[in-house]
Amino acid sequence: MARIAIGGLMHESNSFATGRTDLAAFQSGGLETGDGIFQRWGEAHHEVGGFFQSATKNGFEIVPTLMGWATPSGPLTSETYRELTDRLLQALQEAGPVDAVLLALHGAMVADGEDDADGTLLAKVRSLIGPSRPLIVTLDYHANVSPLMVSESHALIAYRTYPHVDQRARGKRAGDLAWQAATAQIRPTQAMSKPPILIHLLAQETDREPMKGLIGGLETLERSQGFLDASILAGFPYADVAATGPTCIAVTDNNLALASEMAEHLSASIWSHRHQLTASPPDASVAVARALATDRTPVILVDLGDNIGGGSAADSTVLIHELLKQGATRSIVVLYDPRAVEMCQHAGVGGSVSLSAGGKIDRNAFPLEVTGFVEVLHDGRYVEELPRHGGIRNNDQGATSVVRLEGENRVVLTSLRHPPFSLGQLTSLGIKPEDARFIVVKAAVAYKAAYAPIAGTIIEVDTPGLTASNPARYTYQRIRRPILPLDPEPVVEAVV
Repeated sequence: MARIAIGGLMHESNSFATGRTDLAAFQSGGLETGDGIFQRWGEAHHEVGGFFQSATKNGFEIVPTLMGWATPSGPLTSETYRELTDRLLQALQEAGPVDAVLLALHGAMVADGEDDADGTLLAKVRSLIGPSRPLIVTLDYHANVSPLMVSESHALIAYRTYPHVDQRARGKRAGDLAWQAATAQIRPTQAMSKPPILIHLLAQETDREPMKGLIGGLETLERSQGFLDASILAGFPYADVAATGPTCIAVTDNNLALASEMAEHLSASIWSHRHQLTASPPDASVAVARALATDRTPVILVDLGDNIGGGSAADSTVLIHELLKQGATRSIVVLYDPRAVEMCQHAGVGGSVSLSAGGKIDRNAFPLEVTGFVEVLHDGRYVEELPRHGGIRNNDQGATSVVRLEGENRVVLTSLRHPPFSLGQLTSLGIKPEDARFIVVKAAVAYKAAYAPIAGTIIEVDTPGLTASNPARYTYQRIRRPILPLDPEPVVEAVV
């Protein structure tokens, strides 16, 4: 029976954020070893759950090492990165002889002093296990793939959906390839190509053309002679590193020339659609006016500049200020504000509160002056049973309170930054999102798996913040140039 070591270290790092991610963020998000990995991820709609599913199907023995995950935020401190890397390497060493290694990485992790944190980690793993032992890696669709990541692994297997609802399936695919490689049935060989473009986050959605058609063609390719897998990764534009941007990867059975040819073909396809891979959402005032003019409710107002899944502050008040300014009623917004939660706890359920909420990290609008009564106090924990972006089953937004304002407006206050990937964030508090007129979601696309089924109208809003949707708003220092839309198209075309 083949023995395959599994583990991972997942973080999406926004290098424009001033804050840093420390070990406590991983301890809060998830840092498991041994059987704890199965307890946390085994039944989840996550790639690690897919690893276990593949082991059951193919009959290989899983050797669990270390699995770490933290909410997207600023780069890791150098100490945190070093400690987690050392822990994973030590766990792999203690695993004893294995026939393959299967890792779950995000692919857009950055640490202080280490722009290519995932690539460096893979190089260290490769040095430990030797040049020939199969190393198969799953990646997030938003990975910024470096040449080092490709050269140090045998196959990189990325999600094909955004929102990410295929994580478990892609994890299973990676597990199947790891088992086949471990038992000498295949020799995975891969190549990559990177078109010189930054794709607008809204255009990265895989149910939206042209990305829908581009991703849809991968399954046909996979059935072709000699191919094992292929991925189009949209990239993570909020990291200022050399590898930022989309990547095309082709994996074959021991045919590098074929893999290179197909990766270049996929890259050319993305470039040919470059004028469609953008978007122009309205600003807050226009968006709220549109929301008030429709009777198709609830209206989901997408706060692009405070996209928590992209590492933002989670406390921007831009949209809630605009809603109240224009006379909105029955609105819901979630704000990260641990101090405000404490004040609500002191008042108790039914107690009156006057406090300043949000606007403490994101300073694009003043804190919201809240006067109302505490409707709910909750521990913030809930379970999501369905496939949702991120694949997390057991969720925790920290101690949470709901404050009801005039006009049946509600402010949900959390003590942990928590992205809106599940309706459970609200329903666990007794809130029926279908009954609201307006719901602010701090996201870009990932929320749709949960919210699209109940939405009457969706309006994406070009708000300011750490995750503003247009990459041209950022000052990049390390990204490769020339690249669209940062440079004139004729200059970029000259290098294609």
